[in-house]
Amino acid sequence: MASSAKNCIILVALFLFSISSSSAFPMGKKQRPKPCKELVLYFHDIIYNGSNAGNATSAIVAAPHGANLTILAPQFHFGNIAVFDDPITLDNNLHSKPVGRAQGLYIYDTKNTFTAWLGFSFSLNYTAYKGTINFIGADPILVKARDISVVGGTGDFFMHRGVATIVTDAFEGEVYFRLRVDIKFYECW
Repeated sequence: MASSAKNCIILVALFLFSISSSSAFPMGKKQRPKPCKELVLYFHDIIYNGSNAGNATSAIVAAPHGANLTILAPQFHFGNIAVFDDPITLDNNLHSKPVGRAQGLYIYDTKNTFTAWLGFSFSLNYTAYKGTINFIGADPILVKARDISVVGGTGDFFMHRGVATIVTDAFEGEVYFRLRVDIKFYECW
């Protein structure tokens, strides 16, 4: 009986030692994985302001009570929801040949600073890549570089996941902005 209790204690001790030295409890600084694929793309957003219907690529579809749908609401645009269908280019020139479309929405969701919640897809159709990349996340607009999640894709991006770092590359008042999107995939199928 004492022998089996002794063996049980030894097994428990060995088990505890093995889990304490496993990767579940990393020792030291964790090394970041290398991306399996990287892309840098630009998308250009021209918000409808009541007089630019021919060029607009986005529109306010919901606004706080009393606001209109052609001017972003005051106080950090809180409550505005905009949908977009923006051209994607390989460089920062709006007039470059588009390689796809950025399609989705942004919701201004904070009352005390400029922040938006983003949900959108890149639909790419050019020689190097065909398929979609899906993004979601918070966008603290006043931060120079901010990260959002890449949550999946189709075609050449089937089941890809990673991080997209977005930077406001240019803006003109509240009508036009350009985002540089640096995409790093960490799961590629």
